[in-house]
Amino acid sequence: MTQEPRPPAAAVFDALGADYEKAFAGSEAHRRSLEWLLGRLAPGCRVLDVGSGTGRPTAEVLADAGHEVLGVDVSPVMVELAARQVRSASFRLADVRALPLEEGSFHAVCVYFSLLQLDREEQRETVRRLARALTPDGYLVLATVPLDVEGVDAVFMGQPVRVTSFATADLVAVAEEAGLDVLEHEETLFTPAHPEAVPEPHVFLHCRRRPPAA
Repeated sequence: MTQEPRPPAAAVFDALGADYEKAFAGSEAHRRSLEWLLGRLAPGCRVLDVGSGTGRPTAEVLADAGHEVLGVDVSPVMVELAARQVRSASFRLADVRALPLEEGSFHAVCVYFSLLQLDREEQRETVRRLARALTPDGYLVLATVPLDVEGVDAVFMGQPVRVTSFATADLVAVAEEAGLDVLEHEETLFTPAHPEAVPEPHVFLHCRRRPPAA
């Protein structure tokens, strides 16, 4: 039987493993973003964590607050780490592009830096699908490295990657075209705690699904 080709991101994050968690553990902006979301969710909400990595901090923080969290990631190593570290959440090995998403099935979706290895049309379509998966007035948090680049080869924490992203204004447009209202956003500069890391810009968009027109 011929196996489906693995997404390039899988190999990168299999190699990084727990080092990724350590490198980004000091991101105060990520913590503020989670606090923003927690402050708006009713008890016991269903939350999808796209690109859940090791489960920390996103899935752990949300599950510890009493929410029902499903994390998905393309990296088997990351999924295994997350399942071991965050037993109060569920994790699945899956590519979000192929993940079945029912309309209105999640109260919130988190997308922290997990689209950077998709091309621009895949990113647009993924955000559209995730927006439709929200309940009416559900929340979506989207974070990325806001650069106007497409298919650029780079090195991330010693691993070769091909990166595609949007400048902040264009990312806001992607969210709005997907049916989201951007309520707040934060831009910051963060240096991962890794010897081969360099300072990188981060942007966090805090969005809500736009209610249907009357």
